[in-house]
Amino acid sequence: MSRTPSPHFPTLDALIEHLSADAEREELAAELGALQSIYGDDAVRPWGRHDSDSNSNGGGQERRGVDSGERGTIRYEVTVTISPSSDSSISHPLTLLVSLPPSYPASSPPQLQLLSRYVGPYGVDASLFGAVLRTYISRDGVEWAPGGVCVFDGVEWVREACVRWLEERMSERKAGEILREDERAEGRNDVEERDEERERIQADERKRRAEQSEAEARMPEGVEFTVAEPIVDRKSVFIGRACRITHPSQVPMILAHLMSDRKIARAAHPIINSWRCRVGITCTKGVYVDNDDDGETAAGGRLAHLLQILDVENVLVVVTRYYGGIHLGPDRFKHINQAARNALELGGFLDAPATESQSGRKKGRGAHK
Repeated sequence: MSRTPSPHFPTLDALIEHLSADAEREELAAELGALQSIYGDDAVRPWGRHDSDSNSNGGGQERRGVDSGERGTIRYEVTVTISPSSDSSISHPLTLLVSLPPSYPASSPPQLQLLSRYVGPYGVDASLFGAVLRTYISRDGVEWAPGGVCVFDGVEWVREACVRWLEERMSERKAGEILREDERAEGRNDVEERDEERERIQADERKRRAEQSEAEARMPEGVEFTVAEPIVDRKSVFIGRACRITHPSQVPMILAHLMSDRKIARAAHPIINSWRCRVGITCTKGVYVDNDDDGETAAGGRLAHLLQILDVENVLVVVTRYYGGIHLGPDRFKHINQAARNALELGGFLDAPATESQSGRKKGRGAHK
């Protein structure tokens, strides 16, 4: 549905007031109010990110609340706390990004993303990041039915999943401490035997976690990435990727697959992205679109505009930026768009597909390194 550009909202109350004025979005305003009353006034706020290339004197602009343009996607942050069952007196903060597409709750579920880099003292890994992205599309996640509001159910499911993940890390650390205590108490021969047993246990655990992470971050069947040659400017590197998609539900899995690659995950902005997908073939309303700046303010919207003017559908384009320590100013947006266009041309998504002689390379299913 086409919507007029939305203003930025510095507070949640301002966002709720704006949504309440729209009869079609009163239900979303009520849901936001309920979340505010459950988690507290300071726990829910319009989403805002700062431009990584802004000056340190505060020149960056912060975008909050509702994306501008025709998409009308609502984004806000929810901060909750979790406590391990072994010690409820210890609490750790957890921040989630909630994205509501224009068709929510009528025909699309929300999407949750884990903004916290750490859960307690442990760094978030790809398996947990991907599980949160798939909250509403996984068999083990939250069941969603068209027309049902379900952000609260998703947030609570993520809290429980993070508690389980935290307790697993704590158990592993405790097991290591017990083994070390036993080593000090036993003689040298016993220590050697326990060393072997510990190595076997750790090897089995690493194998299990690797298999689990690989399964959770697996690319959807038949999806291939086309990877363009890097663009380098003043030590910053921009790499464009593009792939064909057949349904919006594939997008979280593909992004989780990319984030499972450590080389991509450690970039300043790993998954700046935009996508367009037609569900059905008979009407304009069947076209779904969305984008994510991934910390590079306004970059996702520019990619969305690029896909719109190129009139491409059923495609996801992702740009990874490695920051070189030198501010590029507006040039960074030029490189992001060019990296995306190179990947689209190389993958044959445009009217005039690129030839094999053009710069770039095409990789097989799931390849992205």
